[in-house]
Amino acid sequence: MRELLLISLSGRDKPALTSQITSLLAEANAVILDIGQAVIHENLNLGMLVELPDADHSGDVVKKVLFCAHELDMQVRFQPVDEDSYEEWTGLQGKRRHIITLLARQISAEQIGELTRIIAEHNLNIDNISRLSGRVPIDAHSGSACVEFTARGHVEDQAELRAQFAELASRLDVDIAFQEDNMFRRTRRLVCFDMDSTLIETEVIDELAKAAGVGDQVIAITEAAMRGELDFQQSFRERVALLKGLDESVLEGIAERLPVTEGAERLISTLSKLGYKTAILSGGFNYFGRYLQNKLGIDYVYANDLDIVDGKVTGEVNTQIVDGQRKADLLRELADKEQISLKQVVAVGDGANDLPMLSIAGLGIAFRAKPLVRAEAKNAISNLGLDAILYLMGFRDREISHSK
Repeated sequence: MRELLLISLSGRDKPALTSQITSLLAEANAVILDIGQAVIHENLNLGMLVELPDADHSGDVVKKVLFCAHELDMQVRFQPVDEDSYEEWTGLQGKRRHIITLLARQISAEQIGELTRIIAEHNLNIDNISRLSGRVPIDAHSGSACVEFTARGHVEDQAELRAQFAELASRLDVDIAFQEDNMFRRTRRLVCFDMDSTLIETEVIDELAKAAGVGDQVIAITEAAMRGELDFQQSFRERVALLKGLDESVLEGIAERLPVTEGAERLISTLSKLGYKTAILSGGFNYFGRYLQNKLGIDYVYANDLDIVDGKVTGEVNTQIVDGQRKADLLRELADKEQISLKQVVAVGDGANDLPMLSIAGLGIAFRAKPLVRAEAKNAISNLGLDAILYLMGFRDREISHSK
């Protein structure tokens, strides 16, 4: 008669430990039904669920493993598992899996405690917890920290779950992302960015307006449009009209001073090395989009042309304006061009006119966004730089550093 046995070992990590234990189990023709290992600060925890074909002789195996663990100065625990319990456990693999990502400058026990409380309240079972961020000095306070939770189960009310995550994120100054764990999460191929206040930490049209002496007027219109209080096309035409007469020479100086967002260069270079395509889909201007394209190595740029005649801005808009709907259409066109599903696309933006593309992308991220956009988007990053997107895509810091 067979026996199912859960073997748990803990202690200081040592070379060949797993080999020695499994060699003893092999002598008894054991089948490994499940195995998992974690090492934290050189302390190892190893668990194995094994099937021993002959329960009458399982005591011999236990004695050998006990002796080996003693020789290795390891703690070992044995727990019999009944077959009904095992069948119930295997039945869980049909349940949906979810990825919950916690991001902050530093991660505290309070943050994890509150997050896992919400997870438990929604009847999700945590299968795995992993740190994606790299090791940092103990006194470092300005880096990036990320812990990823894999949870299994059915969420009855996703809207309520997301609302609780959003409240917690606001209260404790963290970012929390919630995604379904599926094959598309590991096969993203295209990342599309808004430009102004996303890839760069300014609104270019506001900088142009300051140079034209109409800064306050344009900034007020820009802020209202980004909050969703004004129709984007109407507000865009009003702002461009105020730039009439601006000298073309001003554009180069503004482009050279554009403040690139924290983490943008690391993110774009990493995506490029890994074979991802990147795109700017912007309600701003092509002149500055192309400047960033050359600076950062971006594949596609779609934005608006600033009409210039005889070296002066005309204040007119003569081409189709890239508004929210146009961004979503362009995202679809690029997905078709790259022959990928929309579920393989990541979209990133901060304004109300980004919501259409965020809503159709497989992973839509509101980045340092206005309250309306954070409330509408499924995921948001407000406390870290753009390169934190790599965590939401499942990358670890050590994997990125090894790709250089």
